[in-house]
Amino acid sequence: MFDLYVVTDSALSGGLPDSEVARRAYEGGADAVQLRMKGAPGGEMLRQARIIKGIADSMSRLFIVNDRADVALLSEADGVHLGRSDVPIEDARGMLGEHMIIGASVHSVEEAEEAAEAGADYLSVGSVFRTGTKGDAIQGLGLGPVFEIKRSVGLPLVAIGGINLGNVREVIRAGADSAAVASAVVSKPDIAKAAREMRDAILKARIISDIPVR
Repeated sequence: MFDLYVVTDSALSGGLPDSEVARRAYEGGADAVQLRMKGAPGGEMLRQARIIKGIADSMSRLFIVNDRADVALLSEADGVHLGRSDVPIEDARGMLGEHMIIGASVHSVEEAEEAAEAGADYLSVGSVFRTGTKGDAIQGLGLGPVFEIKRSVGLPLVAIGGINLGNVREVIRAGADSAAVASAVVSKPDIAKAAREMRDAILKARIISDIPVR
């Protein structure tokens, strides 16, 4: 489903609008961008979402909205990503329909199985490594849950949290299908270049690990 999944964060991107961060990430090869605007007014988030959706469509890439199923629906995004405290997956599915992608944050095999049963299309596990990007995340789960969840649940698995060029190979070898990053890409002076380097590292890690390149 994804190789490189970039999460926007205006606090890390030097004041660039999320839509411009998304554009540069897509130009660098990001397969998907998630719009994350915690605490932002709904109207501003919807405005950014509609711009990003246009960019994503023009480049044949995927666009995911964090948390807000309503913004995902109104912007005609490709999907929504839900945390444990967000709208239940079943309710989001009823709102969004069968065509829209729903991702779910999980931290254990039990949570992963519950999300799969509820109808999630992909799972995000983390924070794998310690990170300051998302202060409310469970920190430093390590690679064990990545391996265990991938072995137990047959859904695409995205690893997130503290992932950078120095450790992305580890998460791919542990079984992650892709890596989600924020600071490793969006905080860099050249976002497109950072995205390109990260995607190349993911693909190389997959080859070295004898995992088929999609």
